[in-house]
Amino acid sequence: MTQETLKKLAQLLEQDQFELILPENVQPDETKIEGEGTRGRDIRLVYLMNDAAESFLVFRNARMTGEYHSEYQGQLQATMNRQADGYVMVVRQGATVLTLFFEDIDLEVHLYEYAYTGHFWVKKYEYLRQLEYRLAILRDKRDYLGEEYCTEEEKELSVLVEFPPLNYCCYPAVPEKYIVPRENPWIPSEKAIIYMKKLAVECRDVYFEKMLETYRKRPTKFRAKRIAAMLHKTKHAAVVDHLTQKLQDATKGYKRRFPGEALEKAYQEVLARVKKRQSELKNQGIRADILREEPFTIARDSLDYKLYLMIWKERRGNRITEIEEYIC
Repeated sequence: MTQETLKKLAQLLEQDQFELILPENVQPDETKIEGEGTRGRDIRLVYLMNDAAESFLVFRNARMTGEYHSEYQGQLQATMNRQADGYVMVVRQGATVLTLFFEDIDLEVHLYEYAYTGHFWVKKYEYLRQLEYRLAILRDKRDYLGEEYCTEEEKELSVLVEFPPLNYCCYPAVPEKYIVPRENPWIPSEKAIIYMKKLAVECRDVYFEKMLETYRKRPTKFRAKRIAAMLHKTKHAAVVDHLTQKLQDATKGYKRRFPGEALEKAYQEVLARVKKRQSELKNQGIRADILREEPFTIARDSLDYKLYLMIWKERRGNRITEIEEYIC
């Protein structure tokens, strides 16, 4: 057990987060398990879960007594002590008590490709909202798991969560109630401005580069919104496309989630239909990108496996998209 692992455990408990993934041979009812439900098995505690990573703190060779309420939401009280053959942790969920006995605890991480992830919770300029979402989960991966779980390209891209014209200030991907605001949200970081200026230079977009420099010197909300509007203009499309490509290149070494043989078969059948539709649109001179929404692999959830076609159109100098949904 490392100090870093202990910090991650303490972080979860301080946030009143305690979601266990029980071994397969345990069949709890909807709210709890009682008695010595597990002996000598690994028990996972959910740490960071998003489209980029599934991570857990794993109690090794663990057994559990007492009650665990999977749906509990409220304050937690926890204590942990060393024993001769391992550790014991007592967790209080309100009036109930759960005791975990285990030999050690360590971090388990599974990384996934997320540059083609699509979640269409908020409408209008969806392609920019998807960029905002992917950059946000990338930054969470870097902040919670550490830089060792990011490629060099991802480390550079992660600074863009501090670029208001593209982050939740202007293009939130999720409803407002789920947004965790940053301090001084309309002030960009120097690293974010530098990265965006680099993109503009590589795309030979001189005007966009000049606007970024003006914004750097006088970072106001008005200027941020003006640059945000430039991002959906066709004349600055190269900057957005270049950024999208960089994110795809940075994540191409990660695997796609495997949802199980039955769902994978359904996915491949639907993917064939979507590719056919994409080809038909291409023959008409219409660009369409394939995106996907995947359920978690280890901590199974109720999400369907979905594919999307994001169909690009132009209207009065603006790039817009229409979304077609396919359920596997």
